[in-house]
Amino acid sequence: MLLPDLIRLTTSSVLAYRMRSFLTGLGIAIGITAVILLTSIGEGLHQFVLSEFSQFGTHIINIQPGKAQTQGGSVGIFGSSKPLSIEDALALRRLPNVEYVNTGVQGNAEVKANGKSRRITVYGAGHDFTKTFTFKVQTGSFLPADDPNQARALVVLGAKVRQELFAGENPLGQYLRVGGQRYRIIGVMEAKGQILGFDMDDTVFIPAARALELFNRPGLMEVHVSYNARADLQQVLSAITARLKERHGRDDFTLISQEKSLDVLGSVLDVITFAVGALGAISLLVGGVGILTIMTMAVTERTAEIGLLRALGARERQVLMLFLGEAMLLSALGGLAGLALGIGIGEALHELFPALPVYTPWLFAALAECSAVSIGLVAGVMPARRAARLDPVEALRSE
Repeated sequence: MLLPDLIRLTTSSVLAYRMRSFLTGLGIAIGITAVILLTSIGEGLHQFVLSEFSQFGTHIINIQPGKAQTQGGSVGIFGSSKPLSIEDALALRRLPNVEYVNTGVQGNAEVKANGKSRRITVYGAGHDFTKTFTFKVQTGSFLPADDPNQARALVVLGAKVRQELFAGENPLGQYLRVGGQRYRIIGVMEAKGQILGFDMDDTVFIPAARALELFNRPGLMEVHVSYNARADLQQVLSAITARLKERHGRDDFTLISQEKSLDVLGSVLDVITFAVGALGAISLLVGGVGILTIMTMAVTERTAEIGLLRALGARERQVLMLFLGEAMLLSALGGLAGLALGIGIGEALHELFPALPVYTPWLFAALAECSAVSIGLVAGVMPARRAARLDPVEALRSE
């Protein structure tokens, strides 16, 4: 039997039993649709979360007061942590491979201007805030490089605060009262939107020293260090640890690397995406059982046809390939239909719910189609072997 004849016989048998072929392919199509849809949502969520975290940059180390991990029980006053100070941040600036250092203090306060008032987030920052993170000033300038401990009463507005309090006018040079103190406006930030539920546009930025006084805090909430991208992360962490232990006398702080956090987060999201895809793959197994059932019935129905093929000289291997080809064709067509359906539903959901992240990598689509064909191949082996081993005389006698 020539290859064109084998292909023609395979396709003709699929077309001759259209309803049966449709129902068989439908099982695979539903499985592929489930896999594509679930993995698309999982991968979209993966990319969304990573992009949210990486908006600040990936070469940043966050320093917080206190130890995240402890060894044993309480040791009384000797276990207390020393607050992070502005002087600590200044000392870190002189370390090798450190590019920028930002001091951070955050809280809520009432702001007033033009007879309007709002309660918003007030962020105490340093001069290097916009360089440490990927933030840009739309108009004016950010906080100047004043003496960190004697900073002037200057403020930079978030885009939403500017719109709410100074709609239609230029706020630069005007005054804003923050927690009862008067600050002169020197800049407006570009719109940034929400980052992990935190609205960066509904924020004002004041010098960190002023924020410490405003919120009556003994020390900084955090210090952010931006380091050279070509530097070895472990060396930078070791240098920061040594400098702070030298200043504090003990290890009473926690270092969190953005790069390591993203790696861990990426690994967790990969596992979630795989698990979600595995749930969808259960439907593929159901589709495989459907192919096994239908192909077994097909062998029974076409016993006489198989006997005729064997009587005309078809070998066992050729009969085996005929039924395997039919199973693979049905699963491949069902897989393509499932791909189209899954991607289409995913795009429709994204259009209806723009906040829902949906992304279908071509690798996932290719793997899903290969999985469908493989399942068809495996499911068709038993019926195909049964057909190939039929005795030609007995098969013709069944007619």
